[in-house]
Amino acid sequence: MENEISSEFSPKYLKDKRMERAVTVSAAMFLEQGTENIKMTDIADESGIGVATLYRYFGTKSGIFVAAMTFLWNDLRKLFGGVFDSEAFTDQTGIKQVRDLLRMFIVMYSAHKDFMRLLGEFDRMVIAEEVPKEDLEQYERSVINFYPVFARAFNKGIKDGTVRKEADARIFYMTYAHALTEMCKKFINGEVLPSDDFSDAEKELEMLIDCAVNYLKAA
Repeated sequence: MENEISSEFSPKYLKDKRMERAVTVSAAMFLEQGTENIKMTDIADESGIGVATLYRYFGTKSGIFVAAMTFLWNDLRKLFGGVFDSEAFTDQTGIKQVRDLLRMFIVMYSAHKDFMRLLGEFDRMVIAEEVPKEDLEQYERSVINFYPVFARAFNKGIKDGTVRKEADARIFYMTYAHALTEMCKKFINGEVLPSDDFSDAEKELEMLIDCAVNYLKAA
């Protein structure tokens, strides 16, 4: 997968070292404390940049939140870079590649809980504040897109006979990507009902992955 961001779509804050610092500082603060507890004045104080300058550049706290999430996704993209292009991955059967790809959601849940929690806050902010889609274009480009990797694994599985031909690749991927993402968010947000018990959260994620793989596996 491509890990570098083309200059044409590079976030504009990368062109200004002060704003780049403001974004990295705000990202760290959001990860540690969440968004509700952070004010623009806090970001200004921590980054050493005047609050008026931040407002002039990012418009609102939502604006710098979008930039911070773009930065964090790009950071994760670098972390996962090369994994799915390695021989250890590509030499496997198609269905085994699909399983390993879906298990990346467990990695996101277990190793990046703060980010997944923040992702839930971000989604709620985008909906509540009706952020225009054009303001999310660079963010969307930064999100790790596992679909091309999945499509490659799916097609290999069709060829090697490990994936059933009648399956709809796109619907399958979207169904389980959405389900696994939302399960991760639910577990991270914490138990709500008296009957909730998230101590086996990873086992639940693994079971859903097993259901997905068994559905896709050729008979």
